[in-house]
Amino acid sequence: MAITYELIEAKTLSSATASIQFTSIPQTYTDLLLKVSARANVSGGYTNVMIGINGSTSNITWLGLYGYNNTNKGSNTNSVSRVIGNANANSSTSSLFSNNELYIPNYTSTTAKSFTSDSVVASNDSTNGVLELDAGLWNPGTQAAITSLTLTNSAPGDFVSGSTFYLYGIKNS
Repeated sequence: MAITYELIEAKTLSSATASIQFTSIPQTYTDLLLKVSARANVSGGYTNVMIGINGSTSNITWLGLYGYNNTNKGSNTNSVSRVIGNANANSSTSSLFSNNELYIPNYTSTTAKSFTSDSVVASNDSTNGVLELDAGLWNPGTQAAITSLTLTNSAPGDFVSGSTFYLYGIKNS
C-alpha cells in the first residue's frame, strides 16, 4: 500500500499573528500531518503551542515527556492541557525557530481522536533548549470528523513573522 502526502494548506506569517487556523479540512484523507516552525513574541526562552479542534479547547487528555536546559527531564499528565509542542520565545537566540510535528490518525472517524507530536526548541546556550514528546486524546462526547484546527501559544503573545505552518493530508492507498 503506497502512502501519499498532499499539501492541504501552507501558511507563512508576514506579520505577528495570535492564532493560526486551518478551516474546512477536506474529509478525503486517512490521516493529518501538521509541520510547524515557530517563534512567539512572549517572555522567556519558549512557550507551549496549544491546539483547538473543531472550535473546542476542552475534552483533551494529554501526556507529555520532556527534557530541557540540558539537565531537567520529566513527564506530565493533564486532563485540560492542549499542548502539541513548543515555540522559541524572546530570550532564545533571535534567529532560531522551533520544529514541531503533529500526527492525527483516522481524523474522519466518529470515535475519539488520538494524536502524537514531537517538538524541539533549539538554543545556542544551555538555558532554553527543549525536547518534548506529547500524546493526546480528544473526546468531546459527540463524535465528529475533524474539520478545523486552531493553534495558539500558552502565553499572551503572537507567533512572529517567518513562522510556518504546513497541513498535509495522508492517503493510505
